[in-house]
Amino acid sequence: MLPAAAQELIAHPSAGITTLTRNEARLYFTMRLKTWPNGQPTKVFVLPDNHPTHHHFTNEILGLYPYQLRRVWDRQIFSGTGQAPIAVANEKEMIKRVSTTPGAIGYAEGPITDANLRILQVR
Repeated sequence: MLPAAAQELIAHPSAGITTLTRNEARLYFTMRLKTWPNGQPTKVFVLPDNHPTHHHFTNEILGLYPYQLRRVWDRQIFSGTGQAPIAVANEKEMIKRVSTTPGAIGYAEGPITDANLRILQVR
């Protein structure tokens, strides 16, 4: 398992999973995997590029730099092959949106106590 420190990878319970590999997390957040294993469409939520939690998440969990993630999204948008994730303003909004959106995935600083969220382990 990767140490998540105070960072939590969170998902709506409808996603039907409890663990992800680092590569799977990277594929969801680069918008390359568009459905969960149970067939539910994914909705990816992210914080602004300059948010400290976003920097920590991309570096520690995904093994990327924020600018690398942004380049992937921009390339997909400009080429017409995909779209960027849904940006939220802060962690409070992130938790609210992920907990109320079926198929959602996001991240926030822990500990997360919302009963409507599933904390995902990254292995």
